[in-house]
Amino acid sequence: MGKLTAYIGKRLLQLIPVVLGITFLSFAMMRIAGSDAVMELYGDKGAVAQEIIDAKRGELGLDQPFLIQYGSWLRGLLTGDMGTSYVSGKDVFHTFVSKLPATLLLTALSIIATVVISIPLGIWAAVKQNRFTDYFLRVFSFLGNSLPNFFVALLLMQLFSIRWKLLPVISKGTTVQSAILPTLTLAIAMSAKYMRQVRATVLEELNKDYVLGAKARGVRGSVTLWRSVLRSSMLTIITLLALSIGSLLGGTAIIESIFMWDGVGKLAVDSITMRDYPMIQAYVVWMAIIYVVVNLITDILYHVLDPRIRLGVQAG
Repeated sequence: MGKLTAYIGKRLLQLIPVVLGITFLSFAMMRIAGSDAVMELYGDKGAVAQEIIDAKRGELGLDQPFLIQYGSWLRGLLTGDMGTSYVSGKDVFHTFVSKLPATLLLTALSIIATVVISIPLGIWAAVKQNRFTDYFLRVFSFLGNSLPNFFVALLLMQLFSIRWKLLPVISKGTTVQSAILPTLTLAIAMSAKYMRQVRATVLEELNKDYVLGAKARGVRGSVTLWRSVLRSSMLTIITLLALSIGSLLGGTAIIESIFMWDGVGKLAVDSITMRDYPMIQAYVVWMAIIYVVVNLITDILYHVLDPRIRLGVQAG
């Protein structure tokens, strides 16, 4: 228990340089973009006096050198103040927190759909290795990995919303009906990826000596599969799925924007478009924290579920 606590503390300390590095790089990249929030605010208002633009820049602190701007933001972060949105004028922290539940809901639904699709199909492909079913599912996996998410989103919208008129094109709040298309879009790509990994993991277990020994003793293949092979494979599968949660949280931005799903991903895209630096930085910080925490939970889960790690025994 003491070793596990020390490990958790070490991983949490590693979060500090990660967050600092990510926020600094994102801050720098936004400045390299060339324009700022003031130019975006007044860009569609015709001719605006330079004095007004300069005054607005001074009000937002954009007339300061880059390092001073970053230092001011970092001091505010350390005191719990993430600033005020340049565009809406609202508190950044409360705005972000109000959008977070929608993204977490979409992420949870996508993970559930991925598990329901990829695990049974991956096991089926492994059991039917080198048969028609296996080849068919591998082609499906290849196509799912090849198609970009935005193309899948447009295809689903064309079929389910425009042609068949079963689902709304644009999300109307966080309803079940509105969540179906964005969930399917994310789940198709993830299922294609994890189906191959499930297949590979199950095949590896099926080729081990204990499976061949059970078969030689007359134990039915289905009994060995469900009681031994899947139990051994689940550790790897759960770990892979848990590690995907962090990347999925960051990867929903485009899908949320396409379906107008009111989550932090859409908020981040809108903020980047408007050069809303405080909101972008809040998104970067929280995504970095969530990603590191999810990976930490995954490591702890692996430590708890795999006795070889607890006992210091090497696999193989």
